[in-house]
Amino acid sequence: MAKKKISDLGVDDFVKAGLSAAEANLLNQRLLSLSLSSSSDPCDTWRHLVSRRVLKPSHPYPLHQLLYYTIYSSHHSSSPPLYWFPSLEQATRTNLGRLMEIHGSKLLGASSYKDPITSFPLFHNFSVQHPEVYWSLLLNELSISFVEPPNCILDTSSHPSKNAGTWLPGSVLNIADCCLQPSSHPNKQDDSIAIVWRSEGFDHTEVNQITLKQLRHQVMLVANAIDANFSKGDAIAIDMQMTVNAVVIYLAIVLAGCVVVSIADSFAPKEIATRLRVSNAKGIFTQDFISGGGRKIPLYSRVVEAAACKAIVLPVTGDDIAVQIREQDLSWKDFLSSGSQSSRSDHYSPIHQSIDSVTNILFSSGTTGDPKAIPWTQLAPIRSAADGWAAIDVQAGDVYCWPTNLGWVIGPTVLYHCFLNGATLALYHGSPQGHGFGKFVQDAGVTILGTVPSLVKTWKSTQCMEGLDWTKIKLFCSSGETSNVDDDLWLSSKSYYNPIIELCGGTELASSYIAGSPLQPQAFGAFSTASMTTGLVILDENGVPYPENVPCVGEVGLFPLSLGASDRLLNADHEEVYYKGMPMYKGKVLRRHGDIIKRMAGGYIIVQGRADDTMNLGGIKTSSVEIERVCDRADECILETAAVGVATVNRGPEQLVIFVVLKEGYNSNAETLRMKFSKAIQSNLNPLFKVSLVKIVPEFPRTSSNKILRRVMRDQMKHELSVQSRL
Repeated sequence: MAKKKISDLGVDDFVKAGLSAAEANLLNQRLLSLSLSSSSDPCDTWRHLVSRRVLKPSHPYPLHQLLYYTIYSSHHSSSPPLYWFPSLEQATRTNLGRLMEIHGSKLLGASSYKDPITSFPLFHNFSVQHPEVYWSLLLNELSISFVEPPNCILDTSSHPSKNAGTWLPGSVLNIADCCLQPSSHPNKQDDSIAIVWRSEGFDHTEVNQITLKQLRHQVMLVANAIDANFSKGDAIAIDMQMTVNAVVIYLAIVLAGCVVVSIADSFAPKEIATRLRVSNAKGIFTQDFISGGGRKIPLYSRVVEAAACKAIVLPVTGDDIAVQIREQDLSWKDFLSSGSQSSRSDHYSPIHQSIDSVTNILFSSGTTGDPKAIPWTQLAPIRSAADGWAAIDVQAGDVYCWPTNLGWVIGPTVLYHCFLNGATLALYHGSPQGHGFGKFVQDAGVTILGTVPSLVKTWKSTQCMEGLDWTKIKLFCSSGETSNVDDDLWLSSKSYYNPIIELCGGTELASSYIAGSPLQPQAFGAFSTASMTTGLVILDENGVPYPENVPCVGEVGLFPLSLGASDRLLNADHEEVYYKGMPMYKGKVLRRHGDIIKRMAGGYIIVQGRADDTMNLGGIKTSSVEIERVCDRADECILETAAVGVATVNRGPEQLVIFVVLKEGYNSNAETLRMKFSKAIQSNLNPLFKVSLVKIVPEFPRTSSNKILRRVMRDQMKHELSVQSRL
């Protein structure tokens, strides 16, 4: 049967999609009045329909699907279907558009600069070729206050690594103090709202808020208590939900010249212990319990099992902790009292340090052994904030919410996105998976909502956000996993098809390397550009770069000069991890990132997976070796296992598949092993991980040097799942 065209749709189709007869008649008349032609470019048809707001957030989602897929049924271009198109008026109001309007003619030439949309590719290329010029402009846009200004933007002559330069040499500052002080932003003054929040279970109460002045006061109280219990330079861990107190603690640790150790609140004791050992942490902030989804999950007991260092324990609710603590540990109340004994308890003088001093240790899984310990210097927050400024268009007055945790890179990233750009940080103390979170987004007036695709899938499948008004959202952003087109269609429809800016980067980059842009049309689940100042090439199987702008698939190689990117690791050889074996390009060794990407016509990019054996489960990068180490011990019948992450047919989050070779003479079945593997992984690695499928095989494919070819197994399973989906 031939597919219907937009002009073929009628009242009956709209009723089947969930409209009443009266609503279907009104919609049909509206479409007829627009004179949508089936012969037109489908992008133009969709653009016309969305610009007139024919589709409303209140319409049933099947109607959105019907119109989108009908319009694009005739899309035969090698570039992905587009759903959002910036107007020139919108573009000039963005941060980057405004900057281009002011400086574009001077930097690109009066004859070359046209407008922020037309000239974006030229301006991006300029930022790659002249990063020192771009960064000199950006430093004036962000809330960065140097005690000692930099000698220059970039020095390529004196860096100990032959692959990178020294950024902002000679500069001295405290990046937390920059977050806490008023600035030239009209909406970042002492009485500006710094944080809004609400706790789960209080969904019908007013949204709580604190001003910048109040936040600064709280941070100083905690910084004084840190001085009373720790020494300058100490590494201090945070293992708790991302609450207002967690944000205060994070800023206070940095303000006091100490180093935050980021640990996710979902980790098992062994993973907590590893991170404390690698970072040599002297203390840890934690909670008695984690709350969310109507449950209270013990957290302090996990920390006790993992940590010999001093723990400061906060109550999940109320003023008093609900557990008995060890002798060397402190309750939150007693900890704060230890700082108030100082006569300076209501004031704190920030510890100013050089730009390359470490403020945060984050972790990213490697392919063997311990997770990589990645130090963030004071450059990393600047890079993070600049990414938010350019790609997400974070502006003073925005209310920005991204449910996450300080244990993952998105946690500190969002913090700096807000406080260095003058936006309000929105926090929900509880699970983001239900209606309560969505109501908070509505009531707090969120204008930027960050997500991970698996969370969007939950919202869509449970229909928990029905009846809420998300139309104040000007922009969504998404990271951590590969997005599903249908889920993104649902999400964008909630705010009259405002854009979802995709971001893909790494903890070691302190940023994204590819992203969407509010100056370019956007396609669901795709990236439209490399990030500002980021240069990249796509390598073929022999490590040879493909020509620029040619559609291709291969491993990405990054230009090495990147402000904020790591130049050291605490527990690995940085040069070996990121540069060894990478080819030269234009006189520089390319930096390894490990993604396989597909560049399509028009420059749009889709991430195809990992070149190494690291997978992405629920937004968490995890090595195959870590998972296999646990699974190999799950049952005596197992000879060896191989773990791979397999993307779904619709480019959704990866599924964890375990291939198994049994010992000779042993028998088992796949479902039994799946349950045992899931239990072992959740107990020893992360309770959020689950095994989707187990496949028992006689042997693994291997290289001539006996290395397991996980990529072959990944491709095999991807093909099998694709065939099954068509049956």
